[in-house]
Amino acid sequence: MLRRYVEQILNVFNYIDAILVTNERGIIEYYVNNRPDQNRLNEKDIRGKNILEVYPDLNEEESSIYRVIRSGKPIYNEFQVMRAAGTGQVFNGVNTTIPIKADGKVIGVAEVTRWVDDEFSRKDIPLSLKEAGAQSERLYTVDDIITCSPQMKEIKERISRVAATDSSVLIYGKTGTGKELVAQSIHTAGHRKKNHFVSQNCAAIPETLLEGILFGTVRGSYTGAENRPGLFEIANGGTIFLDEINSMEIGMQAKLLKVIEEKKVTRIGGTKPIPIDVKVISAVNELPEECVRRKKMREDLLYRLSVVRLNIPGLAERKEDIPLLVRHFIDYYNHRMGKNVLDVSEEVEELFMDYSWPGNVREMKNIIEGAFNLLSSRVIQLSDLPEYLLREEIGTKPREGISTQIGQYSLQEMVSQYEKQLITEALKESKSLSEAARKLKITKQGLSYKLGKYRIGEEKQ
Repeated sequence: MLRRYVEQILNVFNYIDAILVTNERGIIEYYVNNRPDQNRLNEKDIRGKNILEVYPDLNEEESSIYRVIRSGKPIYNEFQVMRAAGTGQVFNGVNTTIPIKADGKVIGVAEVTRWVDDEFSRKDIPLSLKEAGAQSERLYTVDDIITCSPQMKEIKERISRVAATDSSVLIYGKTGTGKELVAQSIHTAGHRKKNHFVSQNCAAIPETLLEGILFGTVRGSYTGAENRPGLFEIANGGTIFLDEINSMEIGMQAKLLKVIEEKKVTRIGGTKPIPIDVKVISAVNELPEECVRRKKMREDLLYRLSVVRLNIPGLAERKEDIPLLVRHFIDYYNHRMGKNVLDVSEEVEELFMDYSWPGNVREMKNIIEGAFNLLSSRVIQLSDLPEYLLREEIGTKPREGISTQIGQYSLQEMVSQYEKQLITEALKESKSLSEAARKLKITKQGLSYKLGKYRIGEEKQ
């Protein structure tokens, strides 16, 4: 059960070496180690064991896991030296340990770790929150927005104008439309581009945890708290991007509004306001007005965040971009996977143009990547795509003109008559032979054969 909390924890941190989840008795239920060069432990060896069995030099007073189980309060960025049972390997780690609660009761603990070579090598940056400042990867620019649609061209022009000001920007778009791409493009097009761009997804993060992440902490303000800057301080002089802000708890929204209006932040446990100069970009995946109506977002915060508003259209609203994006992702995965895929088939192209794309550009990217794993030729075929794309029902209502009287027709005659009528209806409801074949879930060649067999007119070919 505790595994479902892992994604929430991973939303908070951009990079970790290991994550471990225990139940309320300290029994390990989940473990992932991304650095086997630093730590040879793996899940199959330690799952089901007590944390003190795995690290026998620790006791309940020293173990951060047990301290959080007892107190119910998180411990941030604590250095620990641990020796694994069996291998005797000694690790130096910086841990952030967070309680998992249900109905106010601790039901488990999640601990994320970065391994360090010595006690001081990462003292100043023990855990890297989702921050793109000191960029390890290039941020997106306006030129990275691939489009030929009038709506997106207008957005690209507006990005250039918005980037020149310090006004807040609210981006509205459905999941997968590329809201972070737009946010990064605003940053890199403006005068703040040499400073930090800091990104934080606000979804499903408890208010107490998010407050410390955004505003920072003072040593001693709670168990394990250290003097740590929040993301607003880190972004000072640059840009902060708050994604899915409509998922932020209402109480936290009031605190955020105060910081934005006063341009000052006070760390948890601190008393001294710290001036900040930050361009605030936020994003929602639901209509902002609907969020206010359903009390998921404060109206005053919406007005403060949406000095400028950019509405990103879904992929179904700009289908002229589909061929461009298909070509882009083919080139992208050719480079990443060392393949030489040329294109998609005519049937795949028609399916893509007819499809509604509820997951937008992100869904297309995932579909192309999946096809690269399955294809056996240099052209992506229908058989390389996920099954759900091909589930387009014709309908199951009784067909007129098909006799069901037993004895009047043989079974073979009835089946042929029914098949002929299905094909005729599919042709009427389709713009091309390829589309009809896709609806019937047969190949174009197979449909051509049946058209000749039943002497059905082939004017749609």
